[in-house]
Amino acid sequence: MARRCAVTGKGVLTGHNVSHSQIKTKRRFLPNLQNASFLSDALGETIKMRVSMAGLRTIEKRGGLDAFLMSQAPTKLAPELRALRKRVEAAKAAAETA
Repeated sequence: MARRCAVTGKGVLTGHNVSHSQIKTKRRFLPNLQNASFLSDALGETIKMRVSMAGLRTIEKRGGLDAFLMSQAPTKLAPELRALRKRVEAAKAAAETA
């Protein structure tokens, strides 16, 4: 499982631990990824994703998962979120015609 946020694209960064004597040892900066469940109103199901806390705040700010997906351009979304966006669009179109 990749250590990458599905929403923001944040991933692992590398750097150094620097001691008082300036000895540098390699280290990794890991993103704050959490397993989160989001309710999709259009699909009527919960979607589980690994997102960073910044991504979680972004989704909440936009008004939920469906609103976030519709507000982003498809080219800016991760491939798995593009497929989810297409499913949400199809569900919304089916709901409008019914």
